[in-house]
Amino acid sequence: MASFPNEPERLLAVGVSHRHAPLELRERLYFADGHATDLAAALAVDGVEAVVLSTCNRTEVYLAGGEASTAKTELERRSGLELGEVLAMWEEEEAVEHLLRVSAGLDSLVPGEAQILGQVRHAYEEALRAGATGPLLNRLFEDALHAGKRVRTEARLAELPESVSSSAVDLAAEALDGLGQKRALLFGAGKMCELAARELKARGAEVVVASRTLESAQELAERVGGRAAPFDAVAVELADADLVLSATRCPYPILHAEAVQPRAGRPLVLIDIAVPRDLDPTIGELDDCTLYDIDALGDGLVGREEDIREAEAIVAAEAARFAEWRSSRGAAPAIAALRRHAETIRAEELARAEPRLADLSPRERKTVETLTAQIVNKLLHTPTVRAKQGRSEPLRELFSLPEDGE
Repeated sequence: MASFPNEPERLLAVGVSHRHAPLELRERLYFADGHATDLAAALAVDGVEAVVLSTCNRTEVYLAGGEASTAKTELERRSGLELGEVLAMWEEEEAVEHLLRVSAGLDSLVPGEAQILGQVRHAYEEALRAGATGPLLNRLFEDALHAGKRVRTEARLAELPESVSSSAVDLAAEALDGLGQKRALLFGAGKMCELAARELKARGAEVVVASRTLESAQELAERVGGRAAPFDAVAVELADADLVLSATRCPYPILHAEAVQPRAGRPLVLIDIAVPRDLDPTIGELDDCTLYDIDALGDGLVGREEDIREAEAIVAAEAARFAEWRSSRGAAPAIAALRRHAETIRAEELARAEPRLADLSPRERKTVETLTAQIVNKLLHTPTVRAKQGRSEPLRELFSLPEDGE
C-alpha cells in the first residue's frame, strides 16, 4: 500500500465528459469495472493519491500530488487515443468544486439525475480498497458524497428526471406521440433498463426484455410485468416493435443495420443509452428508423434556474467547508511545533524552580503542574485558532519555530 505525505503538493482533475468530447471519443475512453481501479492504482505511486471516475458520460482522473501529464499519458496508452486539447483540467479549488458539482448531479447530461452519486461512491470505494487514496482524496470524496446527498434531500433540483433512463422514455414518448399500446423492446437487464421498463409500463407500453442470458431477461420481465425474449429471437421481436431501448455493458454493437427488416412505413424509434454504443449508427440511415444516442437527451435546464442556484449554494458551502478543513490540516505541523515549543519552556521553567518547590506535597505539585499547563493552553488558544483559519507561516515567524523535520 502506498504511503502518503502529510500534504500532497496539489489537487487536480483531468478528463473528458459530454461537455468536452463527442460520444465517439468518450466510448473509447470508458473504463469498465476493474479497469478504472487498475488505472487509479497505477497512478498512485510515490505518494500520489488517485481516483478514476468512468461513467457513460465522463472519464475523469482525480489526483492529489500527481501530474496531469502522467494521467494524460496513461489515458492515451490505455485507450489508443491522442487526446490533445480535448482533455479538460481543473486545479485546486476548481477541482474541488468540479467534483462536488459532479456528485450533486449539476454536471450531468440530465441535471439532478440520481445515478451519478452512486457512481462517484463506487469509484471512490474501489480506489480506497486498492490503496490508491490517502488523507486528502479520502476527505474530498467523503465531502463530495455529502454534498450530493444534501442536494438530493434539500434542493428542488432532485425533482428533475431521476436518470438518463427517464429522459430516454420522455424522448421516446415525444418521438412516438405517446407510449400507450406501443411495444418496447429492451436490450439489457441492468438498473438502467429496469428504470426504463417500469416507466414504460406506467405509460401504457408493452415491454419485451432481451438480455445475454434468458434467465436475467426473465427475472427483469417478471419484476416489471413484461415479457422475456431470447437474443436469438430479436429479429422476430424487432418486426413488431415500435421502440428499441438499449443499455447493455457490451463493448461492441449488438444490433447491426442488416438485422433490421424493412418497416413498410411503420416507424421504429431506437434509443441507445449505452457507452460504448450498443446500436450500429448506420441503423439511423434506414427508412422509417430514427436512432438517438445518449447525447440526444438534452440538458434539461430550461426553466429550472432557481433550482440550479439552490443546488449550487449547497455545493459552494461544502467547498468552503473542505477549504477550511484543508487550511486547518496544513497548519497542523506549525501548531504542533508551537505546542512543543511552549511545553519545552514550561518544563524548563519548572525545572529551574524545582529548589523552591521541593517542600510541596504531591497534591500541591500536581496543582502547580495543572496551573502552568492551563496558562500555556490559554495563551496558545487564539494563535491556534488563527493558524487554522489561514496560513501557518506567520506563526512560525512570530515564535521562531523550526521548519518541519528540523
